[in-house]
Amino acid sequence: MKIALTGSSGRIGQGIIRLALARGHDLVLIDRVPPPEGQVYGLPFIQAEATDYDALCAAFAGCDAVIHMAAIPAPGRHPDQLVHNNNVVGSYNALQAAAENGIMRVCQASSVNAIGHAFSRHPRYDYFPIDEDHPNYGEEAYSLSKWICEEQGRAFARRYEDMSIASMRFHYVTPRIEQAISIHQSYTDPAKYLWAWTHLDAAADACLLSLQAPFRGHEAFFIVSPTTFSPIPSLQLAAEHFPTIPITGDLSDHKSFFTSAKANRMLGWTHPIIRP
Repeated sequence: MKIALTGSSGRIGQGIIRLALARGHDLVLIDRVPPPEGQVYGLPFIQAEATDYDALCAAFAGCDAVIHMAAIPAPGRHPDQLVHNNNVVGSYNALQAAAENGIMRVCQASSVNAIGHAFSRHPRYDYFPIDEDHPNYGEEAYSLSKWICEEQGRAFARRYEDMSIASMRFHYVTPRIEQAISIHQSYTDPAKYLWAWTHLDAAADACLLSLQAPFRGHEAFFIVSPTTFSPIPSLQLAAEHFPTIPITGDLSDHKSFFTSAKANRMLGWTHPIIRP
């Protein structure tokens, strides 16, 4: 399969490149910045902004699938309007450029924050563990952008009935659990992040599996480790920090506050159990 990969110079993009090559795929690398030194792997690289539709459309020509990872990955580093507009326009352009090129398999980066979550002033949860049916309570630019990206995916799937579009709801993707622990402990209220993370290789695997999974239409998937990185059991964490929120699934031991059962079922995806 020949895959157009936007955001190829980023952390997740680099993980996807390594795994895709190991599985025999071909890639076209696309990013607004050059790849890290020595990380082109002999592949064609096109320097382009995801907000430049014509450049993106040309870059996708001849490809069989698109993995769209190009985005501003969190709020706070750029003005809110830039975060929102960059992510929303980039997603629309990727979906439209795929359709114009006759590409029916698309995977795009979403986020656990598509429902609200960590960047809200006071995150709201209706139940634990959280699944894809959980309502959206987003209130800031980044979360809003990810929710709109998913809505765009649904719209394109309605218009192009043969398209399969997967929106991947990652949670802090890193190759080492120690990095996830360190970054979350640096926050003033780490409980807002629900002690969750995603291993880089597992995130890349989910993206590639989504391109061949037997579904049509748009689907969102939580792509999150099945266990937290906290030394405290999950039920104890829930009782201490979220005593009024119903527990509707399995939070025994150190199980995650997010469930990725849908990705397990529909994509055949699993995340390794990694404990500190």
